[in-house]
Formats: sequence, C-alpha cells, structure tokens
Amino acid sequence: MNDIEILKKRLLYQSQHRGMREMDWLLGGFAQKHIGTMLPEELYQFEALLTFLDQELYGWFFEKMPIPEHAPQDLITKIFLTLQEDRLIH
Repeated sequence: MNDIEILKKRLLYQSQHRGMREMDWLLGGFAQKHIGTMLPEELYQFEALLTFLDQELYGWFFEKMPIPEHAPQDLITKIFLTLQEDRLIH
C-alpha cells in the first residue's frame, strides 16, 4: 500500500469519526463518494479541512457563517455542490 492509499484510508476514517454526528454524516458521506478519485492535492486540502473544529464546519455548511480565507475554498465549494446535487441542502 502506497502513501496516498494510506492517506485515503486515514482521511476516510477521520471524516467518519468526528464527534459531531452531523459532521460524521456530511464529511464521511462526501469522503465515501469522492475519496477514491481525489488527486493528492485535493487529499491534502481535505486533510487541512479536517483540522477545523466541527462547530466551525457546521456553521459554514448549515448556518451560512463566513468561511475564512485560509480554509480550502475549492474543496468547500465541491462539498457544497455535492450536497446540492444530493438534495441535502438548498
């Protein structure tokens, strides 16, 4: 197993075991759907996203709180689009 495959497995686990059920569902579901096709750069962005607190992430995705500039904007946009495609948010 190479380093990227190990990273994918670790990120999948971390995204599904956050501590806040809503974030487990949102990030874990996104990871299950996309992690297999993510490029290394996207994996590193996802890893960075997982360093944010669940409360911050919840605010961004469900309460329309402003997203800080240092957050991985492209990945967050991709997550929003996935949620809209799956009709989980409007």
